[in-house]
Amino acid sequence: MMNYFYILKSEKDNKFYHGSTNDLKRRVKQHVDGKVNATSYRLPVNLVYYEAYVSLDQARNREKQVKNSGSVRQSIHMRI
Repeated sequence: MMNYFYILKSEKDNKFYHGSTNDLKRRVKQHVDGKVNATSYRLPVNLVYYEAYVSLDQARNREKQVKNSGSVRQSIHMRI
């Protein structure tokens, strides 16, 4: 089973949300359906980027890296 680091973009405010999960389809559906507090007020949101990892720890580490490093975050956002 693959694990994922993902980025959503809000159509409402054009801001990004970064997350990680072991089931990308399920998690994105939760966001889209407004069932995630962090994005429910920013709907609609769209999946704009993801990376696959073997372990959830790797995906979560990537999420932390992107959230904590402005240069890494900016590099990814410019590619989107």
